[in-house]
Amino acid sequence: MPVAPIITFKAGQCQIDTLSTPHKVKPQPEPGYLYLYSEDDLVHFCWRKRSDPPDEPELDLIMVPTDGSFLPYEYSKTPQPTAKTDGRVFVLKFSSSSQRYLFWLQSKSQSRTGDPAYFSPRDRKIGEIVHNLLQGEEVEVAEELATLRNTDDRPDDDDDETMEDVEAHRDQQGHRGGGSGGAGPGATGGDIREEGEGSREGGADGARAASSSAPDAAAAVRNFLASLKGQPGLAGGQGQQGAEKSYPYLNHLLPTSITVPMIDGAPVAFVDALISFLPPAVVVLASSSPDAYDGKSEPEAAAVEAAKASLSLEDKRSLLKKVLRSPQFNQALGSLTMALRDGGLPSIAEALGVKVENGGYIPGGGMPLGGGHAVEAFVQGVKKTVQEEKK
Repeated sequence: MPVAPIITFKAGQCQIDTLSTPHKVKPQPEPGYLYLYSEDDLVHFCWRKRSDPPDEPELDLIMVPTDGSFLPYEYSKTPQPTAKTDGRVFVLKFSSSSQRYLFWLQSKSQSRTGDPAYFSPRDRKIGEIVHNLLQGEEVEVAEELATLRNTDDRPDDDDDETMEDVEAHRDQQGHRGGGSGGAGPGATGGDIREEGEGSREGGADGARAASSSAPDAAAAVRNFLASLKGQPGLAGGQGQQGAEKSYPYLNHLLPTSITVPMIDGAPVAFVDALISFLPPAVVVLASSSPDAYDGKSEPEAAAVEAAKASLSLEDKRSLLKKVLRSPQFNQALGSLTMALRDGGLPSIAEALGVKVENGGYIPGGGMPLGGGHAVEAFVQGVKKTVQEEKK
């Protein structure tokens, strides 16, 4: 499906070596674009090769408002000693998980001294726009970039336009932006750099997201949350339950160190039950007959059942472990956590058949629980529901 980017600029991915101490980050030379677009009230954070079309990103992350931050990595401002970078690197972080994605700007540095790690006002403005969009703010992208000049700290301004072919427009979600952005044809030549322990999680299991053309766990959760729109209890916050409670996010409670071994020792019936919860397209694509799915619509029930029958027990275990290790699953847990924290506990618990105390509302009031209180109530409700079903 064609996408209408809110902002686009030239940037490359970074590979993180977690085996070294401190961990090393190597910018990859592949020319690419970072871009954001909005769909179903959620912003997509994407990266693609410049030779690929916008609707075929190699990285497509569905961002929950306020969950993501996009900040410049500046070695002089980190809490621990690190090596200076050979390029301008931005870090994509999540409040709902420990994942990190690093990207380097592939435009020419605007430093008069030729410092490749110098963040110019233009660079910072691009990062600020992306960060604000991830925070759920409405941004006048074209107007913000139009205020910049490329002569701020560089004697030559030959070919490094801040934005190219910009046409301000309002998309369905109210963001204002331009058609496509550019940050220049040059490159910083990003060599290997070292980074401290603060970004060590970037090389965790499944550090790269799958292509957006494949159905994933995040999409399933997104569709589920979309189905709850308009129901009471989705706009609430912390409400009247008192001070904010510190409680882990669902993805922190379900790390791969726990979930993957569970799959290895799970009985057949439990494995089959978990497989039944996966998106049908994922099951078909993992079977011996992936051609049965055209990628455009949901596969037919007969095709799904045939796919399940063709999978051996080990095939099913392998598929489940891939899902648990995927960044999409981690994102989905983060999205569900944010929905619970923002007042969606009553509606979500009812839809999932989870028995939560007082229906997910604050005792003596009509406001839904929020924040850590809601996540704890949901976890306790799941535990209680399972225990009652066992009886």
